Amino acid sequence: MVKARYWIIVPAGGIGRRFSPKLPKQFFPLGQSNVAQHCLSRLLKVPQIDRLIVPCKIREKWWSSVPATINDRVELVEGGLDRAESVLNGLLALAKDATFSDWVLVHDIVRPCVTLGSIMKLRESVYRHPIGGILVSPISDTVKLISEHGQIKTTIDRRYCRLAQTPQMFRYGELLEAMEYAIKHKKAVTDESSALEQLGKTITMVEGRADNVKITWAEDLIFADAIIKEQAKLECE
Repeated sequence: MVKARYWIIVPAGGIGRRFSPKLPKQFFPLGQSNVAQHCLSRLLKVPQIDRLIVPCKIREKWWSSVPATINDRVELVEGGLDRAESVLNGLLALAKDATFSDWVLVHDIVRPCVTLGSIMKLRESVYRHPIGGILVSPISDTVKLISEHGQIKTTIDRRYCRLAQTPQMFRYGELLEAMEYAIKHKKAVTDESSALEQLGKTITMVEGRADNVKITWAEDLIFADAIIKEQAKLECE
């Protein structure tokens, strides 16, 4: 039996106009480098990764500020109009090398605080699963379901709710089928799990860490900076 290989896709074509109209948030300064460099350098530490595909706007001048992109295992490919198209472009870039049962981890470029421990926990928990799974975190706040007019309809039992994180790890063939289906039928997908859910696939979840934050707003940079400093401190102890 051929051993499954591992690939990573990091969609990075977003502009993030809510964050800044001038500079995509993945290039904002964070610590001694920027968001993209922190993210990619962490992913490159994951063992047994054959290639790391970054669907993006290749001609953006800011990629020159990301040293990780010169690593032999990193390949920039042209992204799509949205996340789904970018992920599909990343999958197609692997078409000549990846097999149906290989594993693909998809990670947000704006989650620079993900730990190697979380990624390995996901891999070890999912690698025998026929489809795949995702990292999640519990919800501590009370969750309200609202109407389209902004009125509270009900309170949702948060014991049965989780926040989806990345990486999300799926079999190459399953993910390719799901992304092609979503795009062909104009299905809205906010993450890779939702694309597979639309095909009725059963996906497992793995408890992640609350510090795997996604940078969406300017204040998230403050949180990420503090998290990275604390993580570095713990590694030195």
